[in-house]
Amino acid sequence: MSALNWKPFVYGGLASITAECGTFPIDLTKTRLQIQGQTNDANFKEIRYRGMLHALVRIGREEGLKALYSGIAPAMLRQASYGTIKIGTYQSLKRLFVERPEDETLLINVVCGILSGVISSTIANPTDVLKIRMQAQSSTIQGGMIGNFINIYQQEGTRGLWKGVSLTAQRAAIVVGVELPVYDLTKKHLILSGLMGDTVYTHFLSSFTCGLAGALASNPVDVVRTRMMNQRVLRDGSCPGYTGTLDCLLQISFLLSQTGMNILRSDISLKATRRSFCSSQLK
Repeated sequence: MSALNWKPFVYGGLASITAECGTFPIDLTKTRLQIQGQTNDANFKEIRYRGMLHALVRIGREEGLKALYSGIAPAMLRQASYGTIKIGTYQSLKRLFVERPEDETLLINVVCGILSGVISSTIANPTDVLKIRMQAQSSTIQGGMIGNFINIYQQEGTRGLWKGVSLTAQRAAIVVGVELPVYDLTKKHLILSGLMGDTVYTHFLSSFTCGLAGALASNPVDVVRTRMMNQRVLRDGSCPGYTGTLDCLLQISFLLSQTGMNILRSDISLKATRRSFCSSQLK
């Protein structure tokens, strides 16, 4: 067995941070869209945004352009841990099964993708909670990353920092289990077919394809995960919002039946675009 290659870990982390900084306003508006319309939380009951573009413009106009980067610090910390571990573990696990990329199969890519996604997302879950909480807040009441971390720990304990970890692992398993194999297979077939060589255009086309696949597969779980992470659970176990994942899903389904607002499939195209930029690190 060859020695562990550290380069995928370093390059994966740096690429993840760069992609996160460039696409963060899209991620913030996605979070705002996902948490609006909650009947059990007065802070997010109002339907303020009609779509991604409307949310971007309204947040920038009412809260300032700085608000579009609310939560960027924990997001970068998340990518430094999650992105580094995810890409590095994925590449390393594949080399345990086969020596050459040409010998990789769909099954190997899927298994390695799911394992790397679950491991990395579980470790980085506290940064995900911090990011979502800071994105959900208005810029006028938001504190810094350390202040929010202390506040969550004091009010909710360690449990609060790992809130929604099972959903995070499920989402990561879906995203990574779909995106990474789709990326590898798309790139492989584009190169072997002779349609495109191993160029930057091949990587971007592969990235967009896997980003679209990942967004379509993971968005329903992502909506539930975001809402669960955003709600507070006190140390005594009391919870003013959803009692669990099933309750959250049922309430969202009821809202859909009453309003027709397609929360579970909102702004898939822009989410896919963001994911395609984030996935371009895989080359």
